[in-house]
Amino acid sequence: MSLIEGWYPPTRENYERLLFWWQIGYPICGSLQWVISWYGMGKTSVSSRFNIPGRLAWITMECPGFLTLLYVMNTLPQKAGVDDLPFQNRVLGGLFVIHYCYRAVLFPLLQPSMSPIHVGVWSLAFGFQVCNALCISSWLSAYGPTTTEAWSSVCSVPQFIFGIGIFYLGLSSNFFHDEELREIRRREQKRQERIRKKAGGDGQAAGVEKHYQIPQAGLFRYMLYPHYLSEWVEWFGFWMAAGWGCAPARAFLVNEIFSMLPRAVNGKKWYMERFGEDKIKKKWAIIPGVW
Repeated sequence: MSLIEGWYPPTRENYERLLFWWQIGYPICGSLQWVISWYGMGKTSVSSRFNIPGRLAWITMECPGFLTLLYVMNTLPQKAGVDDLPFQNRVLGGLFVIHYCYRAVLFPLLQPSMSPIHVGVWSLAFGFQVCNALCISSWLSAYGPTTTEAWSSVCSVPQFIFGIGIFYLGLSSNFFHDEELREIRRREQKRQERIRKKAGGDGQAAGVEKHYQIPQAGLFRYMLYPHYLSEWVEWFGFWMAAGWGCAPARAFLVNEIFSMLPRAVNGKKWYMERFGEDKIKKKWAIIPGVW
């Protein structure tokens, strides 16, 4: 039974229509960040009646991605007359779920604190997840290669395995650099607790401002957003494993770059304003030697 007839899961015609506009529309949308400075999330969050608490917003805007993929991969094959999916389809679907089990669920729960997220940012992220997951899951379920013979013509087994290796390299790097940022917050949290203890018997917290620090571990030595780059590496590996002709995987990577590159470049400007040009100018924003 379809949740939305013809769209969830999509028919082939609607899949092709969605994929066409997904490859064109989101890069345009992401590029607007070069000319719009406002971004109501993270460091740049501002007080607003339209803010959603950070953890709640993050979980509800990220989870629809892997939930959509699981739903489509469990309903569309039967509708399309596919009896059994090859192992490649299942492995790639599993990689997508693994990434988002971390990114959508574990990531917000592990964070010592999270800034509020504006409902406008939440809406864009929610839309990204649903459109992206519909394109990828439809390709994996019915509209991409669904037989061993079809896979042999789009991606060799060595390329598939190498792509998965690159995916896990990026995932590990992503977690490592996220953990470095979390550790900075944990240290600050402990500092605030010590200040509270010194505040007196009333237990009231002393006024402690939000704390920011320049991370130095791993690739943070050379750039400010290695966790962004690591995610690009993940999805490059996914694209390689799916075969270079997989338009949804390519669109996912391209759309992530268009979405995250402006934030990294603008984020470097933020760091320079806060810490001074001398401390930041030698670090790249996200691509060593380029940007």
